[in-house]
This record gives sequence, structure tokens and C-alpha cells, in this order.
Amino acid sequence: MRYTIFVFVVLIATAFRTADQNSFPTLKLALLKYSGGGDWYNDVNSLKNLAKFCNENLHTNFDATDYATVEPGSAEIFNYPFVYATGHGNMLFSDLEARNLRAYLEGGGFLLLNDDFGLDPFVRPAMKKVFPELEFVELPFSHPIYHQKYSFGNGLPKIHEHDGKPPQGFGLLYQGRLVCYYDFETDLGDGWDDVHNDPKELRTKALQMGANIVQYVFGY
Repeated sequence: MRYTIFVFVVLIATAFRTADQNSFPTLKLALLKYSGGGDWYNDVNSLKNLAKFCNENLHTNFDATDYATVEPGSAEIFNYPFVYATGHGNMLFSDLEARNLRAYLEGGGFLLLNDDFGLDPFVRPAMKKVFPELEFVELPFSHPIYHQKYSFGNGLPKIHEHDGKPPQGFGLLYQGRLVCYYDFETDLGDGWDDVHNDPKELRTKALQMGANIVQYVFGY
């Protein structure tokens, strides 16, 4: 476990550019490929656009031309401190996948869950298998994740209407650390993408909130 945390510290340290660094990207964001039939592959440009926005506004050094695709039971997931999961439908983890994902999160990794409308009934039992002892808790608007480079005094911005309910941000806290953040009733990922004709103002808010999450996770 200590070795895993050390690896994540090294990876996080390389994610930000310094004045004398060359222009080659040092890290990719990762998309979670899960089982169950849900469309994990949705929003194909979301992570690339988020990486580009973070590079331009946070001075990160992410690869903005591509992202990694990782499975919850793979060893490769430990190469990526930041993993994103999205979709509308079913999400299932095998016992092995749940154990591996838990080890990843315990060891310093971070999972961002994006409700692309309809994910909620599936994502909660899936994550309960990973952390049976934990419950999703709604983060208060005062939480630092809403007050990084960009300030969101009322919490998550509302990007898509979905059921017309207010957006909510939930978290899983393991030993006091936020290991998983879940955006519900807003769909940040669609706001990052460029195929749904979201107004520029909403896309900007979605990207700013995404950058906040990245900045919070990477401790920059």
C-alpha cells in the first residue's frame, strides 16, 4: 500500500508543468470500462476536452489528444490517479473488480462518477460492493471541491435538465479522504463534450467544475 501511494505521489507531481519542462504530456486521464451493459463509452470527447481546459487554465500537462481506458479489475488502473466513469445504464463489478477498485482507491486513486441520466439505481449498489461500510454523503457547498480556482457557492452547476431536480454532489469518504465524487442530476461529462450543443456558458461552467475536481484531487 505504501508503494502504491508513492507511485501516485510521483504521478501527481508530473501532472503539472514547470517553466523548464518540454511540451510532451506526462499523464493521461482515464475512463473506466465496466461490465453490466451500461454505456461506459459515452461522451467520447469529454476527457480530452477537460484535459485541454485544465492544461490551459491550471497549467497541467495532461495528454489532451487521447485518454486511457481501464477496467476496474486491471493492474493498469494503478497507473492513473484520476479515473472517470459515466453512463446511463447498468454497472456491475465482480468480486475481483470490487477488491481491486477498493485497493486502487485506498492507495490514493480517485474515481469521478458522472450521472449521464439513469445511472443512479446502478452506481449505488456497485459502489456498495466496493465499500460495504460506506454510504454516499452529500457534500456541503462549503466543501473545498467547490472552491478551487473557480468558486461555486451553490455547489454543482446545473448542466442538463434530466428530471428537473437540483444537482447534487455526493462523496465516499474513506478514513477522512474523499476517494469518490459522484455528480448527480447535472451531467458534467456532457458539458465537457462537444456534440450536444450545450450553450457556451453551460459548457464553460461544466469545464470549470471539472477543473476544480482535478485541482482538488491533485492537490495543486
